[in-house]
Amino acid sequence: MDFLDLEKLTELTTAYAPKVLGAILTLVIGFWVVARITGAMSNMLQKRGVDQTIRPFLTSLVDVGLKIMLLLAVASMFGIETTSFVAIFGALAFAIGMALQGSLGHFASGVLLLTFRPYKVGDLVKIGGGETGTVQGIHIFNTVLATLDNKRIIVPNGVVTDNVITNISGQGIIGVELTFGIGYNDSIDKAREIILRVGKECPWILDDPKQGVVVGELADSSVNLNTRPFCKSEHYWDTFFYMQENVKKGFDAEGVSIPFPQMDVHMDKLD
Repeated sequence: MDFLDLEKLTELTTAYAPKVLGAILTLVIGFWVVARITGAMSNMLQKRGVDQTIRPFLTSLVDVGLKIMLLLAVASMFGIETTSFVAIFGALAFAIGMALQGSLGHFASGVLLLTFRPYKVGDLVKIGGGETGTVQGIHIFNTVLATLDNKRIIVPNGVVTDNVITNISGQGIIGVELTFGIGYNDSIDKAREIILRVGKECPWILDDPKQGVVVGELADSSVNLNTRPFCKSEHYWDTFFYMQENVKKGFDAEGVSIPFPQMDVHMDKLD
């Protein structure tokens, strides 16, 4: 490397080193400030009683917007014309948008979910073509569910709005659909009495609407009794499991059988 090249390198380093260091410092401080602002905004929304369904969505939008402004500010530090950069950014965003139409669709679906509110955080829902769980959050591109066995399911918002949404707990109270099979030789009245007694003893079942028990089906191997006790939405699984266990114990104590599928085989003797 000759003297002139070394001199040019020195000039470039002298000219751009402060800008590079300044840009790095601006990014570090800027990202820290953005994090503090979004955190403060989330706390403010919480104190003002803003629905926890909307809070993550709004803070995500603010976070993304502030970071874009920060990047524009850093670009201007290197002498890039902001207007030109915005134009380039707009064209780039358009090209990326065309390539990521699905993601933009999920964003639009997220806006629709927050506008029409088919469910909120804390609701037990069945969405996304069959996923069931409690809503933990509605974000820009997806909805997060927590299943009964503590799995975390992330469902794209576009998948949610393209499928049937069943809000299991949306009405505040819910009927728990239960079916109990008894043998054809067992007493329907005795089985009905046991089911209703267990329902009376269940701490979560409501008195109104009143629980009933009907014969739902004369199946191949059993007489199926249907019941639909009502409880508060948050006690759905508690009620379901309580009834399953204690009706079985009641049947066992009273000698009511729960049959299993069986087949009678007749053999003819050939001469």
